[in-house]
Amino acid sequence: MTHHTAPFTLDPALERGNRKPLADYQAEHFLWALAGGVATITLNRPERKNPLTFDSYVELRDLFGQLKYAPDVHAVVVTGAGSNFCSGGDVHEIIGPLIQLKAPELLMFTRMTGDLVKAMRACPQPIIAAVDGVCAGAGAIISMASDLRLGTARSKTAFLFNRVGLAGCDMGACAMLPRIIGQGRASDWLFTGRSIGGTEAERSGFFNRLCEPEQLAADAAALARDLVAGPTFANGMTKTMLHQEWSMSIDQAIEAEAQAQAICMLTQDYHRAYEAFVAKQKPVFQGN
Repeated sequence: MTHHTAPFTLDPALERGNRKPLADYQAEHFLWALAGGVATITLNRPERKNPLTFDSYVELRDLFGQLKYAPDVHAVVVTGAGSNFCSGGDVHEIIGPLIQLKAPELLMFTRMTGDLVKAMRACPQPIIAAVDGVCAGAGAIISMASDLRLGTARSKTAFLFNRVGLAGCDMGACAMLPRIIGQGRASDWLFTGRSIGGTEAERSGFFNRLCEPEQLAADAAALARDLVAGPTFANGMTKTMLHQEWSMSIDQAIEAEAQAQAICMLTQDYHRAYEAFVAKQKPVFQGN
């Protein structure tokens, strides 16, 4: 007796529930643009050097959470309007009100800000921070939590929590910053809260490279387009493994990468690359 199994198809309702295109997303507390698979988030309070508010924190956290399910976004650029990236939490709209809160409410706030970093690390799209001018406090954290950082020589990055009476261990800085620039440099930056010029930030490995201020936006967009032209499913796997392997042993990491790479070998992009190589052509990846 022969049994015929019907081919598996994803339930349309389930597929709709998981896939949430963001082409029509309307940002309330910053600027949002999406073109060619590249989303650009622009912190847009240039008269105050683009500080964050409670509302912008929450919207950024929620938006990065949605990116996990966005089929039309394959790379993200985060930048600031005018000639600055972000001056951190708004002194009048965040710092002042926090003084009035008790410990339970303060912990709710610090957990919420940490959730923004978690969402940035959990979304599969590579995030590029395009940093000019002031990049301080939470702004420095957002750039740190990005996957790639382009800066300018005139930029000034400061993990300034120490200078306002707080610990340097904010939003994952003591875990992430040493992995980017090394324990010694991270200790210097976090204990002193001093301002780091663009040249030092690039030499320390914090910035991937420096750009001329007038070219920063174009260079970040070009890098994002290059990533979008690549195998985006595999790029997402690379980001996931870069993050998850922080807490793995070498043996665990090797096994996890074996499984991840086997999954990537099932994609059509892997087949496209082989067929293009045989035909002596450049592969055209489609993200599946």
